[in-house]
Amino acid sequence: MVQVLSNLVKAVAMRVRVLAHNRIGRLVHDRQGVAAIEFALVVPLMLAMCLVTWELALAIDTSRKVGRAGSTIGDLIAQQPKMSPTELEGITEMGGGIIQPYNRSDPTIVVTALETVEDAGAIKTNVAWSYKYGSGTLEGDPTIIPEKLRTPGSFIIRVDSILDYLPVISWEGGKEAVLGLKASRPVYSMGETYYLRPRVSQTIPCDDCAK
Repeated sequence: MVQVLSNLVKAVAMRVRVLAHNRIGRLVHDRQGVAAIEFALVVPLMLAMCLVTWELALAIDTSRKVGRAGSTIGDLIAQQPKMSPTELEGITEMGGGIIQPYNRSDPTIVVTALETVEDAGAIKTNVAWSYKYGSGTLEGDPTIIPEKLRTPGSFIIRVDSILDYLPVISWEGGKEAVLGLKASRPVYSMGETYYLRPRVSQTIPCDDCAK
C-alpha cells in the first residue's frame, strides 16, 4: 500500500513538472502581444515629448512677440514731436494685440523718457517723464543705460516690454508637491528693453505725464 502511494505521488509530481515545463516554455517562446506592450511603454514617452516640444515652441514664439511689441511701440513714440498720456495709452495698448494669440496674462509696457546732462563735471541721466501700461513691475533703475548712450544733451526713449508667461500645460495650486514638482515655476518672466532716439525733434515732451 505504501509503495502504491509512493508511486502515485511520484507520478503526480512528474506530471506537474512536465506541465510546468511545457507552460513555461510556451510562455518564454510566445511572442503574441509584444507589440501591444511596446506600444503601451513608448506612447506615454512620445506624448510627453510632443507636449513639451509644443509648449517650448509657443514660449519661444511669445518671447519674440514680446520683444516685437517693445520695438514697435518705441519706434512709434520716437516718430512723434510730442506725446500726451492719451496718445501713450493708445500706442501701448497695441502690446496686447501684438502678442496674440497668447492671452493667458497681460503684458506690461513701461516707457521712460531719459535726459542726459552734465552736472559739475559728472554725467547724469534723469527721468523726463514716464508712462506704464499694465500691472507688472519694472525691476531695476531705468536711468541705468548703456555707456555709449550717456552723451550730455541726449534724449533717449527707453521701452521695457514685460510679460509673466503662463504655460498651457500647468497644474493647480498646491499640486506641485503631489506631482513632485516643488522646484518648478508655473510663471516664466519674459522681457526686452529698447533704446531709441527721437526721429523728428531733439526731445519728445509730455507735459501731463508722470515723472
